[in-house]
Amino acid sequence: MSEKNRDGKRTARERLAVEREKQKAAEKRRRTLIVGASVVCVLGLAAVIGVVAANSGKNKSEKAGPVVVPSGAQGKDSLAIPVGKDGARSTLTIWEDMRCPACQAFEVAYRPTLHELVDAEKLRIEYHLVRLIDGNLGGTGSLRGANAVACAQDAGKFRDYHDVLYTNQPKETDDAYSSNAKLIELAGKVKGLDTPAFQKCVNDGTHDSWVNKAHKAFQSGGFTGTPTVLLGGKNIYNDRTMTPAKLKQMVEAANHG
Repeated sequence: MSEKNRDGKRTARERLAVEREKQKAAEKRRRTLIVGASVVCVLGLAAVIGVVAANSGKNKSEKAGPVVVPSGAQGKDSLAIPVGKDGARSTLTIWEDMRCPACQAFEVAYRPTLHELVDAEKLRIEYHLVRLIDGNLGGTGSLRGANAVACAQDAGKFRDYHDVLYTNQPKETDDAYSSNAKLIELAGKVKGLDTPAFQKCVNDGTHDSWVNKAHKAFQSGGFTGTPTVLLGGKNIYNDRTMTPAKLKQMVEAANHG
């Protein structure tokens, strides 16, 4: 075999090895994105802590008006929107940001299981809405989106509209949910939600002060990122072995215990 042919084969093998390494790296990034998505929506990022603290209470979108609690809100200071039967044996507490991609990843992966358990009256969910991304990246999409789902709660359409917003969530850096018109447009995907009362609630920012109060409770609670998902007070989102099937098993065990 000539030296030229040997060099050509060696070069081909090297290119193949490089391509395989690229594929491995891409797969590793994909797994990391899915499993470790929570790092995206973190309050404690060193680069933004100072900015968040400095701008606390200064954002023009923070309203000084009275706190208007959404219909049916429960818990301490009425900051939780409940989904499911009050007497369910298990309660899942979720702190979410409507603009947070990690929250969207959680919702998409766990939604069928959560719906199944809630509909079977085995699980009750308490949703707390916060605005981390507004503080981290600027904008008002977290606040506007949270106010809109609170308005949907007033109309008895929280779960359906909440799911619609996560299904249609824009990229984290795209503050599309800062547009009330966009939020009202998406309400058209939920039967009976796009009414004059809902539109007024969204456009008036009726629940803005309530959202800001919930966000302050999140900060004072010592939580560091969204989603924060608590089952029986334990943060199960930090459990890297957690899956929808495992969560279902835990809830089923509590109901048979």
